[in-house]
Amino acid sequence: MKKSNQESRRQFVSKTVALGTATLFIPKTFYIHKGLKNDDTTIGHGEFKYKIDKNWGVNSQYPVNDCHEMVLDKDHNLFMTTNHNKNNILKYNQQGKIIDSWSIGNNGTHGLTLSDEGGEEFLYITDYATHTIYKTDKKGNIILQIEWPQFLNEYKSPDDFKPTETVVTPNGDIYVCDGYGKDFIIQFDEKGKYINHFGGRGDTDSTFECCHGITLDQRGENPTLLITSRTKNEFKRFTLDGKFIEKYELPGCWICRPILDGNNLYFSVIITNSWDNYDGMLAVLDQEYKVVSLPGGSSPEYLNQKLVPPVSDKKSFLNPHDICIDQDKNLYIPQWNSKNTYPMKLIRV
Repeated sequence: MKKSNQESRRQFVSKTVALGTATLFIPKTFYIHKGLKNDDTTIGHGEFKYKIDKNWGVNSQYPVNDCHEMVLDKDHNLFMTTNHNKNNILKYNQQGKIIDSWSIGNNGTHGLTLSDEGGEEFLYITDYATHTIYKTDKKGNIILQIEWPQFLNEYKSPDDFKPTETVVTPNGDIYVCDGYGKDFIIQFDEKGKYINHFGGRGDTDSTFECCHGITLDQRGENPTLLITSRTKNEFKRFTLDGKFIEKYELPGCWICRPILDGNNLYFSVIITNSWDNYDGMLAVLDQEYKVVSLPGGSSPEYLNQKLVPPVSDKKSFLNPHDICIDQDKNLYIPQWNSKNTYPMKLIRV
């Protein structure tokens, strides 16, 4: 754990691409839109139906590999992580124009969390390749780095620590999901000092199989942590000090991270069955944790109060990795391992 000197992004990494000077990059095909017959295609169910904007976000001057996560700031701009080392962050306006781009030179840029701290917004970026969490301002200046937890007995080398997600609580505590590493949730204070850890890999209530995503759930009397156990197709709820409360089973849903909007819970289903078949979709749950819409999938169905594994339409998405929700309830979807496709917009109808 160390602090940087808050160098500018262009001083910190010489490979950063300035606006308007990025290397030209033209993907062969935007595969994500194959199979859509026209702009009137509607996906989803009940009150959560959407039309896909097939042209939003496409800008071949800014190369991407995998597009991972997206957040919306208070100015209604969108920030997205990619693991292309020239463009770790792309900043969009809501019309789909890229208005800034910067990099910390990494190939494992993954999780992205936005935190309002005293009226100023900061980004928390996880990088599984450098085994590091970066806190930056919205221009890319690095404020804080948290590196692999060599002080914990469970961690023997940097390769054991491959963080995928963070959440920041109102008091500044940072919870890190080691989703591609040892599956622990590690809690730090606002300065990056270790507080606690819990979880780990396993098949018990208090352990995880890929704790890929996390959010702070403040809908109840007391705030709790809602955490994915992706391989098990489950959400698990914990107290802020790491005590297991309950779990929610969602058969057939490999869940990336939970996104709360009002009383509804959203998430991307990156796959339902196979990593090779591009059978992803989205999911919307009500406050009782019942699935009410599956955009890009079959109509939600329950049997004996248990979700019937959904079926993808295999045309709306490839591997959707995250959902960002704007003030009009439109959705923005970055995708992993999807042949260099840019994020897409779903317009709520």
